[in-house]
Amino acid sequence: MEKEDALEYIVHQYLPLIKGISLKILSPLQNDGLIDECVNDTFLSIWNHASKFKGDTTNFKYWIASIAKFKAIDYYRKTVKNTVVPTEDIELVQSDVVAEQIISSENKREILAYIHTLDPLDQKIIIMRLFLGMKSDEISEKLGISKSAIDSRLSRGKKKLKHYAINLIGGNFN
Repeated sequence: MEKEDALEYIVHQYLPLIKGISLKILSPLQNDGLIDECVNDTFLSIWNHASKFKGDTTNFKYWIASIAKFKAIDYYRKTVKNTVVPTEDIELVQSDVVAEQIISSENKREILAYIHTLDPLDQKIIIMRLFLGMKSDEISEKLGISKSAIDSRLSRGKKKLKHYAINLIGGNFN
């Protein structure tokens, strides 16, 4: 398969996923051009970093979704940072929510980076649970592993993430 054919396949196969992620994050900005630019930039990033991907097609979908999510967040931040909003239009509650969302997305980025150091199966399980909101029985069915094995791996994975967070910020979560 030639490179151009591969790119055409990826665009055809993953455009709805990438556009959906970008739309969800960027729709509050009400700028369709920005969404299209983000989608195009996501495909460019996938193309430029394709050699860095290691894994199967399921991992590829999550990898692409992560790239799309972080590209959209970057576009959102850049746009919000460069947008001048009259102070009388700002509500304190809304700005607190946006701040919480930005902090949450930063934390998720750090957690995702650590998750990628885990065993590939544990990565899938943790991502499906924490980022996609799937329940243990859904993950079990999807991966063909018993629900108790999923729960055990989730428990161990969360402990590893907690340990990572404690070391990262030097805090105590007891």
